[in-house]
Amino acid sequence: MSLKGKALLVACGWLVLITGLHMWLNVNWAAVLNDFRPPDQRKIVVAYIPVTCQLTCPVTDYITKFSESGEMYLPRMFQDFASLKEALISNKVQAAFIVAPMAIALVAQGVPIKVVYLGHRNGSSLVVRKNGPIKSFTDLRGKTIAIPSRFSDERLLVYRAEQIFHMQPTDIKMVEMAPPDVAGALASGAIDGFVMGEPFPAQAEMAGYGRVLIRAKNYWPNYMSCILVVRQDLIDKRPEVVQTLVDGIARSGLWLDTSLPHRDDAADFVGRLYYHQNPSLLRWALTKPMDRIRYTPLAPNQADFDLVRDLMFETGLLKKKIPFSAYTDTRFADGASTQTAWKYDAGDAVAR
Repeated sequence: MSLKGKALLVACGWLVLITGLHMWLNVNWAAVLNDFRPPDQRKIVVAYIPVTCQLTCPVTDYITKFSESGEMYLPRMFQDFASLKEALISNKVQAAFIVAPMAIALVAQGVPIKVVYLGHRNGSSLVVRKNGPIKSFTDLRGKTIAIPSRFSDERLLVYRAEQIFHMQPTDIKMVEMAPPDVAGALASGAIDGFVMGEPFPAQAEMAGYGRVLIRAKNYWPNYMSCILVVRQDLIDKRPEVVQTLVDGIARSGLWLDTSLPHRDDAADFVGRLYYHQNPSLLRWALTKPMDRIRYTPLAPNQADFDLVRDLMFETGLLKKKIPFSAYTDTRFADGASTQTAWKYDAGDAVAR
């Protein structure tokens, strides 16, 4: 074989090797192969964004890899609620963690989904520049703050605080921004503050340029942000899969609230393998202090949702009040009420 032929053969070999490595490392084969299974045997896809109010999604996926029954579902990360919402509507994902007002609004618009569980409680904060001029909530008059979505509990939190401080809804300008972008926008001066779920308040604190002005729990006891919704067709056709999903999420919430080492461990594997964030950032958000975020109790409570619905009506996000039963299905939370925390510690070969 000529020298040119050998060089061509080597080049082709390298191309095949690199392509093979790329496919092995970067292609989600579980998702690809899942599409070829019969519909009633496919693993459902659960959507999440990298915030702590959705932490039980990756925690459950990770721990169940060590369980006897294996992974329950295929997690899929998004960076913003807008694209996540479209994936849910188009059935590209069958379940998703979204903000509560968005879920209620989607049902009001005729989207066939139901709330089956919560993501967490507390965990959202309004952050301003550490050495800036804003010292109290009323100093936000005429300022611009970022929120994750106009259909978010964070927007309603600002509205509640405005009522407490006798301010008008037009006193503060609110702009929608993807959660991963807010800390950089605050640091650069593009916004005067933001109200988001963790770990983005922690990110601004750790970097030294952000300061928490108010925490959700101070103005909204038992505040809830993200909730778990499931498509109605999945509930109708495969209720046992929905129950297994809610059971797993419930067990992860109990596991996270059991001990500080569990939260440390979650910060490590979720930060590295799911959120692609520095584990120290999640560790700060999850442990300073632990009641900064709570993962129990997470069963949907009508009083909590009635408050959100009423605030949505007051702020023009809903044209009419819809009943709790129209957008929730509590039987799965009822079924999960007897669940216990996962028996799993860092380094264990088996989870039970």
